[in-house]
Amino acid sequence: MTESGSGNSSGSGGDRPRHRVAVLALDGVLPFELGIPQRIFGRAKSPEGAPLYDVITCSVRPPGPVRTDADFDIVVENGPEAIATADTVLIPSSYELGQVYESGRLTDELTAAFAYLRPGTRLVAICTGGYVLAAAGFLDGRPASTHWSSAAHFQRTFPRIKVDADVLFIDDGDVLTSAGVAAGIDLCLHIVRSDHGSAIANDVARHTVVPPHRDGGQAQYIQRPVPEVQLATTTKARAWALARLQEPIQLRDMAEQESMSVRTFTRRFREEAGISPGQWLVLQRVERARYLLEATDLSVDQIAKDAGFGTAQSMRQHLQAALGVAPTVYRRTFRAVPGQRTPPIDGARNSDGARKGNGGLTSTAPGKATAAALRPV
Repeated sequence: MTESGSGNSSGSGGDRPRHRVAVLALDGVLPFELGIPQRIFGRAKSPEGAPLYDVITCSVRPPGPVRTDADFDIVVENGPEAIATADTVLIPSSYELGQVYESGRLTDELTAAFAYLRPGTRLVAICTGGYVLAAAGFLDGRPASTHWSSAAHFQRTFPRIKVDADVLFIDDGDVLTSAGVAAGIDLCLHIVRSDHGSAIANDVARHTVVPPHRDGGQAQYIQRPVPEVQLATTTKARAWALARLQEPIQLRDMAEQESMSVRTFTRRFREEAGISPGQWLVLQRVERARYLLEATDLSVDQIAKDAGFGTAQSMRQHLQAALGVAPTVYRRTFRAVPGQRTPPIDGARNSDGARKGNGGLTSTAPGKATAAALRPV
């Protein structure tokens, strides 16, 4: 989405209005999720240091106190009319959704608030905030994610939605949803990346002390029987491999770093990483290739060698499987001019839910959903 909207604060020198994000705080809001948009979007700045977003918080009622799920209330200075000035409306999760959660029906206050929406406004939900978008009909026939513990209920309540409980977030163009809590950080960083490129998103991530990309989906956070504690780990082997990704690496070489047999090392690695050593190596090489495509002018052939794929053809196959796009398309997307939303490219999941490969961080047009979690290849 390009930066537009009346009433937004001016950018550096007043040359361009900033993209305005309105965060809708509902009673029962989780303070952590409520603070994510200000932290991520509020930190995003142009190379010249100019703020790129204007973040405001609003309520469905006139200005005043809003309950949180903690032992304190917050005072919100904007009523629902602030939504009319927004380019993006973001709804954090709440534990007091009432009939929205129980029967999938909007309250009168929410109905009145959504009446202020302008055509083309981007809609974003963190965790159970997706219930609000669903009750308003914005997710009908579309893919969406929510917290894994609510996914089954979400699907029963809104059968027309294609719920995906495996991913950290889904970008379906003008409507984006995320899994729970910290997945909201992943989603907001993705939006910054899509709007302004990887360099700015990575800068925000560094200052927030979080990774620019998180591997894996929600499955890794679901409680499962804990394996017996082992004294030995595979940390040393992973560090050893990361230092020489450009070289051929055999499973036995990694096992030797931990003085384990291949069989023991493979079992221990799966217990700790959730995937096999081979799958993990591919993911690390994909990440290395992504970085080089975004941050350097190296040729595709050279990047393939530096990332350990050997040939450009091999790298193309792995990036296509992991991200759903070719290296040249990925480079063109994430080296776009800052401040311009990048041209749409196919995401990891088509709008009909058919997987194209592992999810990737891509900018998509409506109807082309990005399931943003690198799955094992």
